[in-house]
Amino acid sequence: MNVKATAKYIRVSPRKARLVVDLVRGMEVEMARHQLLFSKKNAAEPVLKALNSAMANAKNNNKLDTTGFVITAATVDDGPTFYRHRPRAHGRSAPIRKRMSHIMIEVGAPEGEGVKEVEKAEKPAEKKAAKKSVAKKAPVQKTTKK
Repeated sequence: MNVKATAKYIRVSPRKARLVVDLVRGMEVEMARHQLLFSKKNAAEPVLKALNSAMANAKNNNKLDTTGFVITAATVDDGPTFYRHRPRAHGRSAPIRKRMSHIMIEVGAPEGEGVKEVEKAEKPAEKKAAKKSVAKKAPVQKTTKK
């Protein structure tokens, strides 16, 4: 079973983010984490966040044993683009494109291996304590010295 995580509207150009994603596609998750932690690329941080999110989804939402998982698919798609303008010579302006990315990471067991579900530990039956009726005490009156 493959589990996805998506990071949307990341303020990194898709071309630069694809360089980082191409490094880790197909790797084991632990190796990919080390690769991303020590990468000097600016796009490595959001890719690492998406990878950690996919692993957390597998562990918490789907109750899977995540040991030995690999990155089965990783894509970077174009997001919206902010357009800004820069003044140029002779009163003209040139556009500046501030691009965004949508990063999708999919993790799963390597091909040929099954996915193990984590067994839930059964909670011991809680004893319901009978409520004891407690007599209320009378309020204490304060005495003042005159």
